[in-house]
Amino acid sequence: MEEFIVRTTPLTKPADVERKWYVVDATDIALGRLSAVVASILRGKNKPTFTPNVDTGDNVIVINASKIKLTGHKATDKLYQHHSDHPGGLKTRTAGELRENDPVRLLELSIKGMLPKNTLGHHEFMKLHVYAGEEHEQQAQKPEVLDLTKLI
Repeated sequence: MEEFIVRTTPLTKPADVERKWYVVDATDIALGRLSAVVASILRGKNKPTFTPNVDTGDNVIVINASKIKLTGHKATDKLYQHHSDHPGGLKTRTAGELRENDPVRLLELSIKGMLPKNTLGHHEFMKLHVYAGEEHEQQAQKPEVLDLTKLI
């Protein structure tokens, strides 16, 4: 009788994860393309040790969020809405207004929408640091500069 050998893929444990820090410059990069790449890095899908139920991702710092590019008519047609739960409390802003007034929020909303909607997704989102300008506060972590022109 033949013996069957069962081989399983080794799953990463949370203690075995090594995290890196990356800096991404958002100048003149389309919002959706940047968000997709950053969400993938936050999840850890760029690593061979990716495990769906373990946070294997890296930390990402995004600078120059105010210089992000909105393609097509998104600056005038794409709407962001929230409601205050009071009658008549619907607030609506376009993507162009959000980019001018709060570019950090625009990028965070886009990336958060691409992460899982559970506790793991929340932990992955907490590794994202977005800044509207050039300066960031994570110099002590010695982040690597990530060139997105090769990835997009």
